[in-house]
Amino acid sequence: MSTVLIVQFIALAVSVLSFGVALWLYTWVKSQPSKNSRVETIAELIRRGANTFLRREYVVLAKFAGVAAILILLFIPHPIWTGGALDNILMAVAYLVGTAFSALAGKVGIQVATIANKKTAVAAQQGIKPAFLAGFRGGAVMGMAVVGSSLLGVTLLFMLTQDATTLLGFSFGASSLALFAKAGGGIFTKTADISADLTGKVELGIPEDDPRNPAVIADNVGDNVGDVAGMGADLFDSNVASMAAALVMAMSLDNGTPGKNVLTVFLYAALGLLASILGVGTAKMGRGGSPTRALNSSTYVTTAVYAAITALATWQLNLEWRIWGAAVIGLLVGTIIGLATDYFTDDTKPPVRHVAKASQSGPAFTILSGVSYGFLSVLPAMVGIAVASFASYLITAPLGAGYAMFGIAMSAVGMLSIVGMIISNDAYGPIVDNGRGLVEMCDLGDTALEITDSLDSAGNTVKAVTKGFAIAAAGLTVIALLGAFIAEVNEAIVTRGLNIELLTGFDIMQPDVFFGLLVGAAIPAVFSAMLILGVDRNAQRMVTEIHRQFKEIPGLKEGKAGVTPEYDKCIDIATTGSLKELLPAGALAIISTLVVGFVGGVHAIGGFLTGNIVSGLLLALFMSNSGGLWDNSKKYVESGHNGGRGSDAHKSAVVGDTVGDPFKDTAGPSINTQITVVSLISSLMASLFLTFSLF
Repeated sequence: MSTVLIVQFIALAVSVLSFGVALWLYTWVKSQPSKNSRVETIAELIRRGANTFLRREYVVLAKFAGVAAILILLFIPHPIWTGGALDNILMAVAYLVGTAFSALAGKVGIQVATIANKKTAVAAQQGIKPAFLAGFRGGAVMGMAVVGSSLLGVTLLFMLTQDATTLLGFSFGASSLALFAKAGGGIFTKTADISADLTGKVELGIPEDDPRNPAVIADNVGDNVGDVAGMGADLFDSNVASMAAALVMAMSLDNGTPGKNVLTVFLYAALGLLASILGVGTAKMGRGGSPTRALNSSTYVTTAVYAAITALATWQLNLEWRIWGAAVIGLLVGTIIGLATDYFTDDTKPPVRHVAKASQSGPAFTILSGVSYGFLSVLPAMVGIAVASFASYLITAPLGAGYAMFGIAMSAVGMLSIVGMIISNDAYGPIVDNGRGLVEMCDLGDTALEITDSLDSAGNTVKAVTKGFAIAAAGLTVIALLGAFIAEVNEAIVTRGLNIELLTGFDIMQPDVFFGLLVGAAIPAVFSAMLILGVDRNAQRMVTEIHRQFKEIPGLKEGKAGVTPEYDKCIDIATTGSLKELLPAGALAIISTLVVGFVGGVHAIGGFLTGNIVSGLLLALFMSNSGGLWDNSKKYVESGHNGGRGSDAHKSAVVGDTVGDPFKDTAGPSINTQITVVSLISSLMASLFLTFSLF
């Protein structure tokens, strides 16, 4: 048995181990006490609403996936009537498997999050330690399951086909579903969040999770469908895309037969999941400890373990130390970007406190200061991505032709190596947010509310860090996918015997490249506008419904006993509106790529991808960080600073948070999926763009 095959079986074994750990964590979470009839009732409303949305969303996306699979069958990697039908069949099947795995990631997240939220709420009555563990281990179920399934899917598909290009189809399936799932979930969650805040906090001065508010259940449902299901599909997609891009280049460097470079990709990915499993096991917190410190320390443990065990494996198997160096550069830069994001979004740091102070002067100053700090926060991350790609390029270039771009791909694999821990931290956020809502709605006491407030604040900070990490990882991944696109074009030139020079790069002074560059740079801005306008229109409909209920249901506003809002009406508005709004923005990204490719050819697509990557990363980082900054500024005021709850500063901070909501939870994190999708489409369509372009 070859060493490559042994490593692939090791990858499969680590995937199975992660499923075992996920099952143990799920069983542990489920076994925690939650015997409180009021908590059970409200939690069931949230669970039912989340599953209803997911079911309706997946029906819509299944239709899209079916149409896309037929088009792939007919045209990719080449028109089916020109011969080689098996390649087209494999690509279509790989695409459908990718969508199914991505959908499963969302479903698993919803399943555990809607159990962990009530366990966290009840555990908060016992203390911060049990509440933290319930929230974190609930999130870790998703982390282990998502990364395990991505490694399992890529490994099995590669072992069956021995074709890295087919993996691009698998990755496109994951990415296209993630794009729509993240957009749809983001529109849902921010529709409800904005509506609940504006009508509750600003108009009536009632608490965030007051059960009188008709939007409060939809708000809690939204945390699950947006921040759990959507983000799970998003990071599943990023992990698969990074491995697919690296394997395309590895197969090229190994001359079409799996060798040392393919082995390195699978080995580093498997060890990354193993490090995450060990990191999850170390996440503990003392009675007087800080939840933020506990979450961050487990991330640092995972990072250190990964660096050590990959170094040991590199030494034992006599692999290239330069490739290891590229992977570790990505890993370290990802950690640094997370720390920079933390500085701009943590309420113990100056930016958040300055925005909270500015809120005392009115909402205009809240917006101006938040926008300014949001733009400032972009620089460290963009420089970090630039340094990671440049350093990885330089360190691996001496290995030979093609290794420089492979180094960038391995840097992306390294950055995403600890994605199991990143997803665990990210899913923790909405779980404890829901737990806090249940504590307030079910009146579980001031102590439990203080504990869940502390957990929620840590969740907001860590969630901002994980979003920054996910966007940075997507940035490195799509740079690697740009390399995969060049490799696919050159393979098509050689295979078809075309009398065309092989691609080595793109000259922006060429008119077709510059044309693509400008169009590509504009797409993320238009894409973001469509999503935010979707939230705007949907939230206006929900605010009208909330006003109707407060007006027409006697005793609701006063909180009379036995009077409950019509929660389902708000859930239905959020669901129907988000499903209506999610398709146009995603379709824009896909159709614009096809138009540019068929008009300008492969050089125009090179410019298009470059412009899309740079513009997309900038906007994604700005919106994600400014949104997190506004959110924590609001929470900082609510904790008693700068006037506290009900003050003018509080109302201004709520307005800032309302603007930031669709920034950080709808448009921002959806852009990194958008740039991945257009990069994958370009690689899959490379042969067609080369043959059928207008110019």
